[in-house]
Amino acid sequence: MKIVVLDGYTTNPGDLSWDKLKELGDFTVYDRTAPEEIIERAKDADVVLINAVDLTADILKQLPKLKLISLLATGYNNVDMPTAKAQGIAVCNTPSYSTEAVSQHTIALLLELTNHVALHSEAVHNGAWHKCPDDCFCIKPLSLLAGKTLGIVGYGSIGKRVGRIAEALGMTVIPYSKDPKAAIKADVLSLHCPVTPYNRNMINAEFISKMKDGAIFLNTARGGLVDEDALFEALQSGKIAAAGIDVIKTEPPKESESNPLIGAPNCFITPHHAWMPQETRQVLLDYAYKNIQSFTSGDTLNRVDL
Repeated sequence: MKIVVLDGYTTNPGDLSWDKLKELGDFTVYDRTAPEEIIERAKDADVVLINAVDLTADILKQLPKLKLISLLATGYNNVDMPTAKAQGIAVCNTPSYSTEAVSQHTIALLLELTNHVALHSEAVHNGAWHKCPDDCFCIKPLSLLAGKTLGIVGYGSIGKRVGRIAEALGMTVIPYSKDPKAAIKADVLSLHCPVTPYNRNMINAEFISKMKDGAIFLNTARGGLVDEDALFEALQSGKIAAAGIDVIKTEPPKESESNPLIGAPNCFITPHHAWMPQETRQVLLDYAYKNIQSFTSGDTLNRVDL
């Protein structure tokens, strides 16, 4: 069996081992693969492992030997599913592998926005405390989370986990699916749903106009959920006090100026790495092994094309 990993670097930049997967067959890893390189690299593969590489209908039609696509991710919107099904190519993903990591990152963004840890640490290192006449100082007001409300859009495994952590901090959690009006009016609104044709750009000017004035906005789900120009305007006006996001529409941005949120006031952006703790990436490799092993034995572990 010939197995090819087309974009292995983000999953394993060198701190993990591919050895277990190598036991399954002729194994090749490419750190990155440009669109024009996919067919040449995967043309003889029985199994392809991908994270973010796009396997379009045109590309899949030129891979007649391919039997299995196993995603080093949960989402599979980068695979043309109708074509894969038509060609008899099985598709597997890795569900729920990042629940703890993304939940932790969501709360990290929230705490940064309420406690301004980086801002005050930098000030101390730059001598501000030394010059302070008092035993303490505050450049930007801190905000207490206990007693505040958290609206959660997308109440799956990650949304529920974020909710449990928030409740431990004394917050009241309001799932959007149970009470949309109350969730929109929450002190903090956090996104944890997949992007679909029905909810793309759901966080638009109209939606934002219904939010509580001065709310905090969090997005560790997908950039396509947000009208980025509308969010920028809301941050500019103060309608949204602050935003913490790990995802944008075009990743990576073609240049800093191409995305209105880069450089926006009170907007913390991390580079879509909420899922990336070493422990979490090891789970991806473990499940890739299990997915391939299951497929070769005739089972359907983590199949998304059934």
